[in-house]
Amino acid sequence: MLSPTDWQRVYDFWFPASLSRADAASQWRRLEWWMRGGATPELPPFIDLVQAARSDVLDRWLEVPHGRLCLIILLDQFPRGLFGGTPDAFASDTDALRIAEEGFRNGHFEALADPWERFFFFLPLAHAEGPDHLDRMRRVVVISERVADQAPENLRPIWEFSLKQARDNFTVISKFGRFPHRNSVLGRLSTPAEEVYLAKGDFVHQRELPTFASE
Repeated sequence: MLSPTDWQRVYDFWFPASLSRADAASQWRRLEWWMRGGATPELPPFIDLVQAARSDVLDRWLEVPHGRLCLIILLDQFPRGLFGGTPDAFASDTDALRIAEEGFRNGHFEALADPWERFFFFLPLAHAEGPDHLDRMRRVVVISERVADQAPENLRPIWEFSLKQARDNFTVISKFGRFPHRNSVLGRLSTPAEEVYLAKGDFVHQRELPTFASE
């Protein structure tokens, strides 16, 4: 039987206790772990929680900011590792977006103090395709600009990289209205312009972190 505080298991897995006081090199490594598949081998034990989240079994988590954040992570981040290369990787994007947008309206986003917590809270705005995608990407850029401006000097390169990713994704959505790299997975036909883009293979989500990030 799941309890309203079971979100702590997800939180502790995703955000190690030492992260907030870690040096820049350690935070770069954590970013690589999050964004470049490092977490994927460790995700299978969470598949039942992902399915529970998709079935609205975990809605009690929405009562507190960190519970909402963990539900977003279950719906937005974990499927990309667990179901990568299949439509299921994106199947709960709209649910994650809805939960995030509710959190912006009810103050849960502002209640989070840690920049990494806020980062994962707003990612569904960038990930979920839809008619308002460009407006949401514009919001992501604005939030990312604010975080980069406020970051400590030693961490600024991390958040400037994140800002560049947000701006580049904004460019992709401005041009295509969707992420063309998902077309083959989702069984969508690519437009001629998208075929040119796909042939280049320069996808924002696959770009290497700057060299100094891993030094």
